[in-house]
Amino acid sequence: MKDYKAIFHLDEKNRGEMVLHNIENLLNDLGEDNVEVELLANGQGVRVLLKKSNSNEDLITRLAARGVRFVACSNSIRYLGLTKDALFDGIDTVPSGVGELVKKQTQGWAYIRP
Repeated sequence: MKDYKAIFHLDEKNRGEMVLHNIENLLNDLGEDNVEVELLANGQGVRVLLKKSNSNEDLITRLAARGVRFVACSNSIRYLGLTKDALFDGIDTVPSGVGELVKKQTQGWAYIRP
């Protein structure tokens, strides 16, 4: 079991690169073997996980290889007129982004919204 659990909340497209670097910094600081990390994207933040013309693809791939779980809100995907196929492979979906945040916080996860 990992010592730490952190969920990063991304709901703005223009903050994507910063949030991804924050996650990378956390993994470097605490060690990927010591921390479980999830990035939850809802609202416009879902756009950061789109395959098409994404300048963050390498960073997302690197973080996923280090064990970061990427999750997108199904409500937001639908609201934005997107489909799950538009997201990078390996992105999980949850019915409600807000519901995911509540569940994780109830389970003791640290909530981070840079």
